[in-house]
Amino acid sequence: MDRKHLYRSRGAYVLMRLEYIALLALCLALVAINWREVDWFRFLLAFAVIDLVGYLPGAIASRRYNGRAPAIFHHLYNVTHSFLTWLVLVPIWALLTGGPEWAMLAVPIHLSGDRGLFGNLFKPIGVPFLEGVSRRPHDRSPQSKGWGLCPRKP
Repeated sequence: MDRKHLYRSRGAYVLMRLEYIALLALCLALVAINWREVDWFRFLLAFAVIDLVGYLPGAIASRRYNGRAPAIFHHLYNVTHSFLTWLVLVPIWALLTGGPEWAMLAVPIHLSGDRGLFGNLFKPIGVPFLEGVSRRPHDRSPQSKGWGLCPRKP
């Protein structure tokens, strides 16, 4: 895949997930090694806020609107599930609390777990917010075919 060919093969998708699983394993190991120094309230709050703000409202809206959540919920999910967002927020957290702490690893644990274990990437607006929601028959986007793949050439 490159910038002119925006599709993934199954192999590339699996490798991408394995990279996130490796990151998840590293972060979990660091938390396990330092478990006594982890502020577990902050850890659980940081872990949960990503889905409380980014996923739960979209899931509720998707059910309310017959599987078609408004675009704002896709954007909210994508912002809260972006490493770039947290690259800004975690240093602010560190400044406000006096420095880095092990609880901050909740963020890469959550994001790499979503991507590595569950295969969840950003949510395109043209695709249903929730998995398992039937797609419109005329939806021909590559993401609508499962795994985010383009059809193979014969």
